[in-house]
Amino acid sequence: MRITINRDACIGAGQCALTAPGVFTQDDDGFSEVLPGREDGGGDPLLREAARSCPVSAISVAED
Repeated sequence: MRITINRDACIGAGQCALTAPGVFTQDDDGFSEVLPGREDGGGDPLLREAARSCPVSAISVAED
């Protein structure tokens, strides 16, 4: 899987980090980031739910 975060669209709501804290975090400015080493989602079952929870649809998940 490939996770993409549109940094221009992200508003820092943090829903992704709350839903899938094993994949997402927030940077010092409050914007979403993928945790190092988790760029493929790490098999987290909540990955897609976290992407859907983004209020501005800034996260996309694609199969490789």
